[in-house]
Amino acid sequence: MRRRTGTALGATVLLLLVAGCSSGGDGADPAGTRSPSRSASGTAPGPSVSAPPAKGSVRVAATLTEDLKSPWGLAALPDGDLLVSSRDEGTITRVDAETGRKTVLGAVPGVAPGGEGGLLGLALSKDFATDRQVYAYFTTESDNRIARLRYDERKPAGQQLGAPDTVLRGIPKGIVHNGGRIAFGPDGMLYAGTGETGNTGLAQDRKSLGGKILRMTPDGRPAPGNPAPGSVVYSYGHRNVQGLAWDGAKRLWAAEFGQNTWDELNLVEAGKNYGWPDVEGRGGKAGFVDPVAQWRTDEASPSGIAYAQGSIWMAGLRGERLWRIPLAGAEPSAAPQAFLEGKYGRLRTVLATGGGGLWLVTSETDTRGTPGPGDDRILRLEVR
Repeated sequence: MRRRTGTALGATVLLLLVAGCSSGGDGADPAGTRSPSRSASGTAPGPSVSAPPAKGSVRVAATLTEDLKSPWGLAALPDGDLLVSSRDEGTITRVDAETGRKTVLGAVPGVAPGGEGGLLGLALSKDFATDRQVYAYFTTESDNRIARLRYDERKPAGQQLGAPDTVLRGIPKGIVHNGGRIAFGPDGMLYAGTGETGNTGLAQDRKSLGGKILRMTPDGRPAPGNPAPGSVVYSYGHRNVQGLAWDGAKRLWAAEFGQNTWDELNLVEAGKNYGWPDVEGRGGKAGFVDPVAQWRTDEASPSGIAYAQGSIWMAGLRGERLWRIPLAGAEPSAAPQAFLEGKYGRLRTVLATGGGGLWLVTSETDTRGTPGPGDDRILRLEVR
């Protein structure tokens, strides 16, 4: 346990969650979430869905491994072992899910760490059992890009990654706001969250790949059914997306950093505009999609998200806590609930274990934390 103490929750998460209760007229109610009577897309709500309990629980069942350096991306292998990327060292490490033993696969060629850039998100090919392809989102000297590398565990440790095969290049890079989360969706397409690099105008520029959620085939081509033919852009108006997850009904959720006021959890739909830089948080303005939930930036600064036990779980960096957002269909069913406040410092990535639990990666060695003995670590959580 860390020596920190958790901060009290602000009024932003004292939520109005009684069915039929309406939010404030300006759309920026202190509730932090929508009333269940409102749809995230402005359309009529879908069929009623059984909601998880209003109050959940989290237990740290084990510390799987320690002494990771700037861990960022996380992916689970078919046997349950984990792959974790090091943002600043540019390496991918395999972690035994039973013993925590670490084996360095190798370094990803071309990674140029700096600021918030480096080796970021990881994802496994949908055909990993046969093609052994690991996808990585990383910063180079000129851009952010996505490449796939063949993983050959028969080779010596440190030499198990093949040459990168770039599937998408030209994502803007910056000292900040590089996005970086990648994941394969239920449709078999590859999704990527990007940032606007501090150049706010990129988020509304539909020709730019910055400040977007991208959707592409495994080969990096624009996915069939994207809003604009010939474009990988799926949604726009984002500031810095670092969390992507799908719920049990295959709806896409994304976590996004705000600037000074509101961090966001968004329900993402094709072709929609999520407002940045014209709106931060809930603005109620025509043409923009309001977030489903919002937090003050000192309570969240979210990175990774995962779906488990009927809830979205969101890792907070500056907020140093894990948020639980229980869902009833496309809406929160109860107030977001915070866990592990200040106990493990900054929290970067959360991944469902497949058995109803979560893996949680801390982020104290990312140059913005205060690392102590054992940082950084992967925790195994039992949640409900």
